[in-house]
Amino acid sequence: MSVVNEAAAGQPAAALRPYIAAYHGYHQRGVPPAVHRGLPSPYLTIIFTLFEPLRLMRHGDYRAIVGGLHLSHEVITHDGAQSGIQLMVNPLGARMLLDLPAGELTDVNAEAELMLGPAANRLCDRMAELPTWTQRFAALDEFFLARLAEATVSAEIGYGWQRLMGSGGALSIGGLAAEIGWSERHLANRFRSEVGLTPKAAARVVRFDRARRLVQQRARAGGPLDLAEVAAVFGFYDQPHLVREFRRFTGCSPTEWVTAEFQNFQAEVLKPTGE
Repeated sequence: MSVVNEAAAGQPAAALRPYIAAYHGYHQRGVPPAVHRGLPSPYLTIIFTLFEPLRLMRHGDYRAIVGGLHLSHEVITHDGAQSGIQLMVNPLGARMLLDLPAGELTDVNAEAELMLGPAANRLCDRMAELPTWTQRFAALDEFFLARLAEATVSAEIGYGWQRLMGSGGALSIGGLAAEIGWSERHLANRFRSEVGLTPKAAARVVRFDRARRLVQQRARAGGPLDLAEVAAVFGFYDQPHLVREFRRFTGCSPTEWVTAEFQNFQAEVLKPTGE
């Protein structure tokens, strides 16, 4: 059996970009069985599988899944083959795409058909038959453009989320509440209801996610991780603080995480337009 180990990244249609940050396709076959950590991030996760189901160690198999924001990792396993497309969804886009606020999905992993109907599984089947990532991403565009709903999120929550993301999580929550004109308690309650996390928890996730991406980038390039510099760049007190946050969100240190996930870093990244 020939080995397949590829990944593809794509942008959604312009009308979807305020709600979906990116499409990430993956296809591995003939690789060693592995365990992968699905980590906290500032995005909701929607995954449509292609040829094999997604297997969560604690929850079983999924054809398509919707996951809310969370503060702990999920353990994903495969026996040498896995394939699908992951969508990075802005939590403020949940009302437009899923007809419910992201706050109702906190720590939830649910069959996508519960929110998207039977069409979710039919989309998996359709994309599995398409020969290129470009065509699969176009099928996703068509699906979500057809169900894009008119919904609004309060201007205050929208502003707060933009400030958190724009600052990389490095801002004063008290200062943010003052900017908006709410008390910290009211901001926390409204944020939790709409986004799924309090501003303080969301800020930690945003900062961790950015640090994790830089660590992954350096590991893929084969250079030193230089964790002290990563800690300084993203506003951690020091390297031990960064390591504690990594352990909190991944269950292991940065170097242990890199060792465990290195196979996934090495997937061949394809440009869909060049298929």
